[in-house]
Amino acid sequence: MKDLAQLLMAPGEAAAAGGSGGTEAAVLLALYGWPQEPGLIFTERRADLSKHAGEISFPGGRRDAGDADLTATALREAREEIGLDPAAVEVSGALLPVSTFVTDYLVHPFVGLVGPPGDLGLEPNPAEVETVLTFSLDLLREGYEMRRLVRRGVAIHTPTYEVDGHLIWGATARILGDLLSRLG
Repeated sequence: MKDLAQLLMAPGEAAAAGGSGGTEAAVLLALYGWPQEPGLIFTERRADLSKHAGEISFPGGRRDAGDADLTATALREAREEIGLDPAAVEVSGALLPVSTFVTDYLVHPFVGLVGPPGDLGLEPNPAEVETVLTFSLDLLREGYEMRRLVRRGVAIHTPTYEVDGHLIWGATARILGDLLSRLG
């Protein structure tokens, strides 16, 4: 099996791919159990948030002026949202940036290896995150389906992943699809 970094893009290469979006943001795909039984850590956002309320997403957010780079943004946001210590993450690479249509973000995804979720002391930030979710890559692959969703009165045909009643769609599903295709 190839080393994880060989399956991903270097962060600079991914950033150079560009994309459209007025606000730069970054997310962390915290990958555990690699390569035997890999899974990912997600957040379920609070239902009362003004943006992306109740959605399943990767920990992440807007770049702050104090962030050294977008990798630092992803690690800072993961600490703020779920209490993931940046020292517990081995960043292996990046994926292509993804644009969000409604909020006009350009999201830069970074993939990092972490230990078993139960050993990480993860705690959802009650101001932003309803709960921390973990799903195996096998369950995510099984839950893939192209669906017709209606959002803000507009019908869209989009990739989705459904696991245990949780629907992953939008930018998160597009990022997840890129990762799964690279991992084979």
